[in-house]
Amino acid sequence: MKLYKKDDNVFIVHENIIYQKSGLCWDHLVNRKNLFQHLKEELKDFNILKNSADFPFQNAWDAPIVSQEIWASGVTYLKSREARMEESRVEEGANFYDLVYNAERPELFFKAMAQRTVGNLGRVNIRKDSTWNVPEPELTLFISSEGTIEGYTVGNDMSSRSIEGENPLYLPQAKVYEGCASIGPCLYVPEFSLENHVEIKMVIARMGKVIYSDCISIGQIKRSFH
Repeated sequence: MKLYKKDDNVFIVHENIIYQKSGLCWDHLVNRKNLFQHLKEELKDFNILKNSADFPFQNAWDAPIVSQEIWASGVTYLKSREARMEESRVEEGANFYDLVYNAERPELFFKAMAQRTVGNLGRVNIRKDSTWNVPEPELTLFISSEGTIEGYTVGNDMSSRSIEGENPLYLPQAKVYEGCASIGPCLYVPEFSLENHVEIKMVIARMGKVIYSDCISIGQIKRSFH
């Protein structure tokens, strides 16, 4: 099922039926172990939208986040490790990316809270003191406070690559600023975990023309999600 958020309204799409309820606390709704089963049982208390045309899938939805923090995991793909090593301008700095790729402990860094995050159709920002900025399409895990993976969404981890490339210690400046992250449009809560053949795809279009398109399987991620 898919959960969409707009102000205090929650829309749930499940088995081609659209459910809606107002006045819900997002944190209380989603922060639960076995979220899929809880939501399935509670759908009886939601209103059913009889006309699907009343539900604009391409709406400017709120990011599916309120009190949650967004953390990112770096150097998760082999291609990512090689690219970061090549971009690092500090000779010794390149070794850090190789070390963290093979280390037992993953690289985890703080990215954003809700006030620095934009939702679907929102405008992400870039730093004016950065000369090279890249969107990074990310599979985003929704993790409960008990540490269980309960859902997924799409993320955009905007990065000031020219700043990070100067020195790995500049990572917070390259990653954390106003409008530095985007997630959504919804929270996908499946009954079972995603399989390795699922692909992440990114398309960049300018003036209606596609200038870049590529995809990668989540099976290429080095570490398991858990």
